[in-house]
Amino acid sequence: VQLQASGGGLVQAGASLRLSCAASGRAFSRYIMGWFRQALGKEREFVAAIKWNGYTTYADSVKGRFTISRDNAKNTVSLQMNSLKPEDTAVYFCTAEDTQQMPLMPHEYYYWGQGTLVTVSS
Repeated sequence: VQLQASGGGLVQAGASLRLSCAASGRAFSRYIMGWFRQALGKEREFVAAIKWNGYTTYADSVKGRFTISRDNAKNTVSLQMNSLKPEDTAVYFCTAEDTQQMPLMPHEYYYWGQGTLVTVSS
């Protein structure tokens, strides 16, 4: 599975952004798809994940503001980010894993995209 993330940019606090991730490879629909982020000088942290059936989970820091979704027919996963805060500034990574669990740690995911930078100014 190859992942290509896009949609990052520079926005002001309170604005919205939508990240997209295009996946290539077979059997996309069975993979858990997730988003992680890594701020400068910090460890990579879980943001959100979605199972093949649409079941989702979110980090507490983004719950109610971010929405993850997927289109299995188009092999894409998206992250709609609303009410952005300066602390959301980070490189965002799309990730995938062939599992029926809901991994929350970076080492539990095998496939990673290249990352897209989101900068939120105050």
